[in-house]
This record gives sequence, structure tokens and C-alpha cells, in this order.
Amino acid sequence: MAILIVDDDKTIRFMLERLLNKAGYEDLYFASSPKETFKLLGIDDNGQKENTDFKIDSSNIELILMDIMMPDIDGIEACERLKRHHDLSNIPIIMVTALTETETLEKAFNAGAIDYITKPVRKLELLARVDSAVKLNRERQTRLKRERELEDALKSLEEMNAKLEKLATIDELTQIPNRRLFDETLNNEWKRAKRDKTPLSLIILDIDYFKKYNDTYGHQQGDKCLKVISSRLSELILRPGDFAARYGGEEFAVILPNTQSDDSLMVAKRIREGIEGLNIPHVASRISDNVTISLGVTCVDFDEVDYQKIEREDVLNSFINSADKALYEAKENGRNTAKFKSF
Repeated sequence: MAILIVDDDKTIRFMLERLLNKAGYEDLYFASSPKETFKLLGIDDNGQKENTDFKIDSSNIELILMDIMMPDIDGIEACERLKRHHDLSNIPIIMVTALTETETLEKAFNAGAIDYITKPVRKLELLARVDSAVKLNRERQTRLKRERELEDALKSLEEMNAKLEKLATIDELTQIPNRRLFDETLNNEWKRAKRDKTPLSLIILDIDYFKKYNDTYGHQQGDKCLKVISSRLSELILRPGDFAARYGGEEFAVILPNTQSDDSLMVAKRIREGIEGLNIPHVASRISDNVTISLGVTCVDFDEVDYQKIEREDVLNSFINSADKALYEAKENGRNTAKFKSF
């Protein structure tokens, strides 16, 4: 880390160099004017514009000793311009001056200086003020580094928590929402539909003879089948507000907000045909040469609902059970079909 000395008097620059070198400060830079200072640091005369011809890495400067009385631009104005620049504003500046009037010193501090050294320069005063400024700056840099490290750690923690949250709500095998997220979503959509007095439909579907599929092709192929079906199911859910999830095992569920019973049956038909259209071979199936699904559909219309019924504590379970019963009927009626049951 270096100290930049800015003084138009060559003798003063030499004296400060000698005193600082003896005190162990060997990395020094020199400028004879504010304009030369700006050029060295890579900014224009206003302390703003980047300059590609700079000669000093500003991040390496931990203190500037600035003479107040200089031609063209005085040290106070130079200090003010340096403090305007984002990359330079944190570099501490000590004024070196023969002017000790209160008004002058007040202007220097208002411009951003942290301290001053009187001329003629006395060794003890110089080193005491330089040591103090350097120590404070290093402590500040250490604190900022720790703050950045803490911010990075917090960011990493937030990213990890986001990943964990995703893992907690996404089915690991199929990469679609899991039962936990299904339960949360259904609860929220139920409240929304009740508030807005709109219909809400639910589809629960099951892969026909999936146990026989696993027994015939093996569990690894069974997992692949579940992945393909879940991917296709997500494609068949057309509206942004519709929601598909893995309900458990070979069962999936679809939530259809603001959807009447007739429309939900049309969606069920589209899903059934879309899955059958995958043409996944299933030689052990009793109803088809390919994988098929059975679907149970239910709907609640809050604009026409029996409010005594929906105020029960187990109302959501009853709603899900209604779709489950419809699914059972679909299986009992030959599978590869969709059945509707009123809630």
C-alpha cells in the first residue's frame, strides 16, 4: 500500500520522502500539482471521467498528503474533486499547510480532508498523523472486507436456502411440484375461489397397471416412464394458472382454478389422449398395448355452493376424496377413461 504526496515544492516533497522512508513508508508516489495527481489516478480535472492513461492503481493508495497552496487548483478544491469520484472517495486525505486559520481548515474538512499537518513540517507530528490515518484506513479496509465476506456468505446462504426450498417442493424424480406444494397450492386456490366466488376443479390421475409395468420392464424403466409422463402432463396444462404435481407413486394431480365441470372434463380428455399418444409400450396392460391413464374429476362452484358444506374443517380432504372416488369409478369402468363426481 502506498502514500501519494502532492506538493508543488520539490524541497517539501524530498523532505516528506526522507522522513516517511525512515519511518518505514517506502512505497511513495509524487505529484507536483492537482492536475498531475488527476492524471496519475486516471481521472479528468473534474475528478469524474475515467482516463485510460493513468499510472497508479488507486486501490493501492491508502493515504494522500495534499498541500493546500498550489497554483491553478488549490489543495482544497483538488480534495473536493477527488472525493466526487466513487473509486477515490474513500482514500483519506491529510492537508499539509502553513495556513491554520479556522476558515481555511473548515473549508478543507468540508471538502473531505480528515486531518492537517502544519508547515514547517515537524517529524513527530507528521508521523503521528500519518500513522493514525494509515491505521484507521487499514482498519476500515479490514472492516469493509469482512462486510463483503459477510454479504457474500449471506448471498450464498440465500441461494442455498432457495435450492433447499426448491428441493422441498419439487419431486426429485419427475422434477415437477411434489405433494407438499400441491397441498399448499390447493389450499391457496380454495381460499381464492371462495373469496372470488369462482369454480375450482381438481383432477387426480393414475397410470393404469403400473405395478405390472414395473414387474415387466423393471423399476429403472418405470422411473423413466414416470419422467416422460410428468413432462408431457406439464405440456398439456395450457393455462399459466393451472397446476400439475406428482401426487404420489404413479398418481398425479391437476388443479384447475376458475374452471367449470364441463371444461375440467375437456382438460381430462386432453390429458388422457396426450398420455396415450406417447405410445409407451405396455405389454402387461389388460386394456392397451401402450401406457394409459385413468382420471377422476371433481369441481366446486363457490357461486352456487352449500356454505354449510364448505365450512367444515375437513372440507379440502372431502374435495380431494371426491376426485379420488371419481378415479376409482374410472378404474372400475374399464380404465383409460375420465369420470366426474360432484362435490
